[in-house]
Amino acid sequence: MFRPARPIGPLVAAAVLAAATACSSANASGDTVEVVVGYQSKTINTVTAGTLLRAQGYLEQRLAELGRQNGRHYRVTWQDYDSGAPITAQMLAEKIDIGSMGDYPLLINGSRAQEAGGPGTRLVSITGYNLLGALNGVVVPNSSPAHTLADLKGRKVSTSVGSAADGTLIQALARVGVKDGDIDKQNQQPAVGASALKAGSVDALAQFVAWPGAVVFAGDGRLLYDGAALGRPTLHGVVIRQKYGTEHPEVVRAFLTAQSDATRYLDEHPLDASRKVAEATGLAPEVVLLYNGPNGIATFATPLDARLLAALREDVPFLKSVGVLKALDLDRFVDPSYLAAAALPDVPPARITGTDAVCGRPVDDPRLAGEIWFEGEDTTRPAADPTCLLRAVKAAGGKKVRAAYVPDAATGTRWFADRDRWVKDGTALLPFTTEDGATAYLAAHPGAVGLSYQEALAAS
Repeated sequence: MFRPARPIGPLVAAAVLAAATACSSANASGDTVEVVVGYQSKTINTVTAGTLLRAQGYLEQRLAELGRQNGRHYRVTWQDYDSGAPITAQMLAEKIDIGSMGDYPLLINGSRAQEAGGPGTRLVSITGYNLLGALNGVVVPNSSPAHTLADLKGRKVSTSVGSAADGTLIQALARVGVKDGDIDKQNQQPAVGASALKAGSVDALAQFVAWPGAVVFAGDGRLLYDGAALGRPTLHGVVIRQKYGTEHPEVVRAFLTAQSDATRYLDEHPLDASRKVAEATGLAPEVVLLYNGPNGIATFATPLDARLLAALREDVPFLKSVGVLKALDLDRFVDPSYLAAAALPDVPPARITGTDAVCGRPVDDPRLAGEIWFEGEDTTRPAADPTCLLRAVKAAGGKKVRAAYVPDAATGTRWFADRDRWVKDGTALLPFTTEDGATAYLAAHPGAVGLSYQEALAAS
């Protein structure tokens, strides 16, 4: 049975990339088969089909094994983008063969490919997802007067138009009676929007993973809206050009198998995987672990889960209503045959486990479990619940905390404990990702009181 070889080092990887060309498979000749992969390095919900997959060298290893069997040489070219739209453009131009992107961009990808005629494109696997939509969020400056999403009416909001984050923003605003046209929307790439927020040239940033967490961790803003409040699944997936898949099904199978290798590595070694993604992207490892760690905001898996496909089906009429998608035959677009042919093993998602040393109990409830990453330690410490986590921070005697993660008491969204809003209800200490969430709980529980992080630490 094949097991992934030791990850290729950076010098070897550089040599492989230097040898690669930007040619699509259409230019392959003789026994050399080209495969061009488009990915988004900083969209860390796709790392198992992009950043981590590339860093570990799993695709090259799988293709090398395939080449030993059939006598062909396979050459991989990686192309990095900030969002899904340019990947779609390159796929339609037959310059990218396999790409990963978020739910709205991949639906737009399928629609435009079908409109163009020919074999089109196919959704063949999932990378990461959140069943409530917590991968998207809206961040405002720390000094912003906005307390709820409705307070953004008439304000400048940066987002990437047509992205999943944009869709979350539009739908969430509609729920509070604010039309999309009631805000001054700035169509910007994530990094540009984050810089604009820090500079004060926009009032809010609505973006997808990992930008909300990165902005908050850097101290440049606070989470105003948690996408989980919308309660709609958000996901990223892998799309292929069907023409390429028909010509080289063995490459697609190898890609999906390599994606499974990367998923297993991420789930079995979350801290190491986060460090590698951080090194490749420039993101803080604490931010990567927030999303990609055990009990993280993202769950990684390859299967085309029925719940996620149902969400895509519901997204199609919404995208039509906002004018970014004309038509899409979803049944034709979703193709599980490649995964079936790859016959991949199940990879269970990473969970926080172990024993809480401070509270002296097993950590076995993912709805409550947290973890602490202390400076100078190569592993994180599990916490059975938010109160136990606070006690562990106190018991550390001032030892520096790199990051402490706890799940939101209402939505389950994992967030930074020191950036949460806290509520004391009886003896329970409850964290909330947003002021809005804490306020709603306090309104429903008259005896509860709001606390800052420092007050919650003292109360634990």
